[in-house]
Amino acid sequence: MPIVNTGRFDINYVEEGEGFPVVLIHGLAGDHTAWLPQLAAWKDKYRVIAFDNPGSGNSSLVSEPTGTADLADATLGLMAELGIEKAHIVGRSMGGAVAQHMALKAPERLQSLALAASFARLDPVGAQVIKNLQQLLAWRKSWAEWAPHAVYLFVAPKFFNENEELMAKITALVSGEDRDMVSYDHLATACIEHEALNQLPNIQTPTLVMGGQYDPICSLTAQNWMMEKLPNAELEVFENSSHFFLMEEAEKAMTTMESWFEKNAA
Repeated sequence: MPIVNTGRFDINYVEEGEGFPVVLIHGLAGDHTAWLPQLAAWKDKYRVIAFDNPGSGNSSLVSEPTGTADLADATLGLMAELGIEKAHIVGRSMGGAVAQHMALKAPERLQSLALAASFARLDPVGAQVIKNLQQLLAWRKSWAEWAPHAVYLFVAPKFFNENEELMAKITALVSGEDRDMVSYDHLATACIEHEALNQLPNIQTPTLVMGGQYDPICSLTAQNWMMEKLPNAELEVFENSSHFFLMEEAEKAMTTMESWFEKNAA
């Protein structure tokens, strides 16, 4: 996979297909592979770019405090290096926080904005969940011990109970000890400190806000706060899902985002 330098960070990315660009920004504990279903589904119609955020995958480590605005600069830098003047931007969880800064910094670069299980400010429960996971990793220094305390928070109870094998695979996936703990700590702090709620009225970009009914991390409270501030937004609630509704209700999520791209076509 190619790597480009965006100034402060080297960014590892993958792209598939041709057409109008779609840029996918993953969340705190993930990497570009979170978007493999979307890369496969959309490559026949769009130029789809997914990448490892700084501190994730094969991109640069985050060895010192970093904010979501810094990650937005890196993403805009990646777009510039790839010759992408304008794109649909999809941000998942922390990726949506990054995308908000992109819309504030360079609105002319965004055709549309889709925020999946994201936040402009975490509510107290969401902030506490991330603090707890951050502290657990600091105490135990083991992703394998961290994983079981995290994965049940990502899906609705019914999904967790009915998909034992899949949840075991996800737990094993996030138990890999090759991820950098210092980077995670800095990025977790960036999420906790992300505060863009009062700047959202300045985002005129058409915005799709998507939330899971049972999400304790990026709750419907956080989604409703964004809807109150965004001047040009639509809300889609995934009634049977939690933080991972892109997986839990995959067909609905795909259809929702594809319709959004078509509605806001260049």
